[in-house]
Amino acid sequence: MKPLLSALLATASVMLPVASAAQAPAQRTDRAAFRALYKELVETNTTSSVSDCTKAARQVQTRLSAAGFAAQDLVLYVPDGRPRDGGLVVTWAGSNAKEPALLLLAHIDVVEAKREDWVRDPFVLVEEGGYFYGRGSSDDKAQAAIFSDTLIRWKQSGFKPRRTVKLALTCGEEGTNERVLNGAGWLVDNRPELVKAGFAFNEGGGGRTAPGGGPETLGVQVSQKSPRNFVLEITNRGGHSSQPQPDNAIYRLAAALTKVSTLQFPVHLNPVSQAYLAQSGALRKDATGVAMVQLARQPGDAKAAETVSADVSLNPLLRTTCVATLIEGGHAANALPQRVTASVNCRIAPGETAAETKAAIEQVIADPQVKVSPSKIQERPVAVTPPLDPAILKPIAAIGAKHFPGIPVIPTQSAGATDATYLSKLNIPTYGIPGLWNDPATAGTHGLNERISTDALYRGRDYIYDLVTHFAAH
Repeated sequence: MKPLLSALLATASVMLPVASAAQAPAQRTDRAAFRALYKELVETNTTSSVSDCTKAARQVQTRLSAAGFAAQDLVLYVPDGRPRDGGLVVTWAGSNAKEPALLLLAHIDVVEAKREDWVRDPFVLVEEGGYFYGRGSSDDKAQAAIFSDTLIRWKQSGFKPRRTVKLALTCGEEGTNERVLNGAGWLVDNRPELVKAGFAFNEGGGGRTAPGGGPETLGVQVSQKSPRNFVLEITNRGGHSSQPQPDNAIYRLAAALTKVSTLQFPVHLNPVSQAYLAQSGALRKDATGVAMVQLARQPGDAKAAETVSADVSLNPLLRTTCVATLIEGGHAANALPQRVTASVNCRIAPGETAAETKAAIEQVIADPQVKVSPSKIQERPVAVTPPLDPAILKPIAAIGAKHFPGIPVIPTQSAGATDATYLSKLNIPTYGIPGLWNDPATAGTHGLNERISTDALYRGRDYIYDLVTHFAAH
């Protein structure tokens, strides 16, 4: 692993024909058009309760048509019976049909947001104090806008891609129940020819904000965990609340959940998580950083694992995790509960299975009266980790060095999940590209007052433009 990582990350000698942010004054003159596109996407409510992704997709289609794209290159798809769950696929044929296509994937749906909870209207783009605020300002309408803007700029400049480039703007990535249709999954199952590609660029890379602003690190997401949900259920005869019983279903479930809270899965690293620990740990000047480097070298080092696990942001990188997220039970205030349930959300490390995770939950509970079942939520396919391919990762790092001198680009494994899981069904290696860094503690992703710095958005736009242009031309 070490020689490969050294080759990937030692990019100072890699010379690529890209224009750095400092060399591209023309990129400053078209920010107004980009901002208008970005604003339109953010201000179009695409939550699952409203779910007008079709409207958002049509807005981008209109802009691409105005830029010169032919109608046959713009496919606005709307799944049967789902008029608001549509999306857009753009295909720009390259001059060399033998080159594998590049797919740019971004979702245009967003997590729910209640106006009464936010400081500002979540569906009005607000620029304030060096930040853009709004639901989707970061996740994932920033990247959707940048990808769309890149194609528009190509048309305006007369650029001709060597390899075919596809853009898929999809709905349903944020869905967490059986009523939500995942657009990437729908395309893979129903229109695979639209998204078939040799490799894909997606969300999930990003980076962390430095204390003084700008990026501290940049990440390229190569691996991700697989979410799986389980339901814990207890039923019994119940009865009148005036006659308490020792097998009260709520108490029994509480005991089971307490045991689940103590469940710690073994350390299970892979080349990507090891690379992250080694590179990120070397940048830190504390005991945790030392332990990270040691654990990357020796995954069986229990002391190092204990130190790294104490950091709640690092612990999920090491192992499968499970946590209780929902609870429901009882039918009356004056009756013993007859049925109680709890939902447990697990994020499974690459190489492990849902069956193994379920067995571990049952083993730690050790109570035959607690039934553990897979949730009825439609789960994503199991994530497949693409290779640490130098042909992909070296240009990502080299172009990053031009835009962000001295900032390392580190392979990462996400504790969450993206639509890359669906592309794995077509054997499309998918990488979450860097460029759009953020501070996890204040970004508001999936939470309140979501934001991204104007610096990250505009510099990330420049970086992603050069990155995609490089791969389109080579």
